[in-house]
Amino acid sequence: MNFLITGAAGFLGSSLANQLAREGHQIRGLDDLSAGDPQALGPDVHFTRGDVSDRPKLWTLLQEVDVVYHLAARVSVPESILYPRDYNGVNVGGTVALMEAMRDVGVRRVVLASSGAVYGDLAEQPLRESTTPNPRSPYAVSKLAAEYYVRTIGGLWGIETVSLRIFNAYGPGQRLPASHPPVVPHYLKQALRGGTLVVHGDGSQTRDYVYVDDVVSALVAAATAPNVNGLVINVGSGKETSIRELIKCVQEVTGSNAEVIYSPKTSGGVSRLCADLTLASQKLNYRPSIGLDDGLRLTLKRDPRFK
Repeated sequence: MNFLITGAAGFLGSSLANQLAREGHQIRGLDDLSAGDPQALGPDVHFTRGDVSDRPKLWTLLQEVDVVYHLAARVSVPESILYPRDYNGVNVGGTVALMEAMRDVGVRRVVLASSGAVYGDLAEQPLRESTTPNPRSPYAVSKLAAEYYVRTIGGLWGIETVSLRIFNAYGPGQRLPASHPPVVPHYLKQALRGGTLVVHGDGSQTRDYVYVDDVVSALVAAATAPNVNGLVINVGSGKETSIRELIKCVQEVTGSNAEVIYSPKTSGGVSRLCADLTLASQKLNYRPSIGLDDGLRLTLKRDPRFK
C-alpha cells in the first residue's frame, strides 16, 4: 500500500513510518521539522520537508496514496496555554487543509492521531469513547476540533475516517525539549544523571502510559480495519499509574535513588486519565503487550541518549 504520514519525523510518526516500511509498504513522509528529526527515518521512507497547510505540496504527495496518517501537530499542553492561536493554526487549520487536499486528489481514508487529553478532568474511569469530553487546555480543544472536522468533512466528501485518542505514549526517541519535557524521558534522564525528580502537585494524579510499539500496532491496524469509519478509538495501556508509582518504576529500572521534590503549588494537570480499551480490542484487535517496567527498560536499552 501507499501511505502519506504527516508529522513523519516526529516521535510517533518516525516509529510508524519505519514499521510500515519494514512491512514493505511505500511511505511518503511530510514534516516541517519544527520538532521532528529526519535522521530518525529509515532509508526507505521518502521524506519531504514542508508545511501540512501547503496544499500544492499536499496535492503532489497525495498522488496514488491509499491512506493518510495525520500526525502533524503541536503537542505541548503547557505551551498551548501560552500560544493558543498557534495551536489552533497548526492542529485545526492544518487538519482542514489536509482534508481539502485529500478531497481534491481522491484519497479514501485518513487516520487521525488524536489525544486522550481531550477528556480533561472526569471522575468516571476508565474513560470510554462515549464519554462527553471536557478539554482543559487549548491543545486538547484543538485535538477535539480536529476530530470533529475530520469526521464531519469525511462524511460530507466520502472519505473514511478514524481518530485514535492516544494516551501518554513514551519510548526511545521521544523528544526532550528544554522546557516542558515529557515526564517519562525526563525522569529517566534525571535519575541516570543523579538529578532531582520534580513532582507538580502531590503525585497522586494518574496517567495511562503506553509504549510506542503498542501505539504503532494500533495505528497500523487502523489503516485497513473494516467498519471503523467515523469512529473515535482509545489507544492506551488500560492501566492507571500515578506519578508516585512512575517514580518508583523509574528508580527501580535505573537503580537510582534520585531525590524527589514536590511542588504542591503548581498544577499537576488533570487528576486521572485511563483508557477503556474495549472498542480498540473489538475494532482493531488491539492488545497492548508491553507493561510499564518492560517499556522503561526497552527505552533505556534502545535510546542512545540513555547509554
